[in-house]
Amino acid sequence: MDDLSPVVIIAGPTASGKTELAQKAAELINGEVVNADSMQVYADLRILTARPTDAEMGGVPHHLFGCLSASERCSAGKWLEMAAAVMRDIHQRGKVPVIAGGTGLYLKALTDGLAEVPEINSEIVDGVSAHYDQIGGEKFLAELRAVDPAAADKLPPTDRQRLIRAAAVFAATGRTLTDWQAEQPDQPGYPADYLTVLLMPPRDEMYAAIDARFDRMMERGALDEAREFKMLGLAPDLPAMRAVGVAELLRHLDGEMDLETAVSKAKTASRQLAKRQMTWFRRQIRTDLIVDEKFSERDVEKIFSFIRKFLLTTRA
Repeated sequence: MDDLSPVVIIAGPTASGKTELAQKAAELINGEVVNADSMQVYADLRILTARPTDAEMGGVPHHLFGCLSASERCSAGKWLEMAAAVMRDIHQRGKVPVIAGGTGLYLKALTDGLAEVPEINSEIVDGVSAHYDQIGGEKFLAELRAVDPAAADKLPPTDRQRLIRAAAVFAATGRTLTDWQAEQPDQPGYPADYLTVLLMPPRDEMYAAIDARFDRMMERGALDEAREFKMLGLAPDLPAMRAVGVAELLRHLDGEMDLETAVSKAKTASRQLAKRQMTWFRRQIRTDLIVDEKFSERDVEKIFSFIRKFLLTTRA
């Protein structure tokens, strides 16, 4: 495989239209879609993660959707390993990978590579975990902020897994996780010629799309999906437990709030996620084309023209 084989990335915040655009682009260029959404990898949450349906896939092969159990932990490193294998296979068959997703760290790992963070001794991780459980998330976050404010600012006190990871790295190495991650690798996670299209719709339009999408999720059976998910009895710090809507619907099922309140809070959480994603994309991702107006068919033709030109000039 040529190191400069083409890869098209369709990035953007949640509910920005990535799924539909990626499917259409893949259909146009003889491509196959590869998921880069950290929640859509989990098989147990098809509705609540807005995983594309068979009809939405439109006959185009889609990869890394629902490929892991919710009992597993997916990280940027694990996703990159899976994605590289899939992309290599796609290229070897003469097709073009179309990466679709809003998990910025996954996309950055793909195009820029992952910093080599040392393996942390399990005894240190166990000790840090016990400390978190003893003092609680709020105090633990305050302690982390004293040594790694950049990491603490990105995490809520309930994100046990990532808080423990950041604190354990500092405890073991004397350096913050932020410092380790800032060390730029010499090469991308997957060597290729990348074209990145970023969808950044107006905020009010995106928020309306988020609300409408969650209403459709509820109509399609999101509450039943949450009920089945609850029966799995998963550990609360597993990544799948952070999927938008899961915590809110589980609280409703536990009798802590009525359904209307749970839905309202889930929509709010989804809008907050979109806001964080937009901030991240503005600061972290290198783009070749940004679509920041109200999305229309004219934009689709503009994007497709841009992609065609890219494929004509790439050396693959």
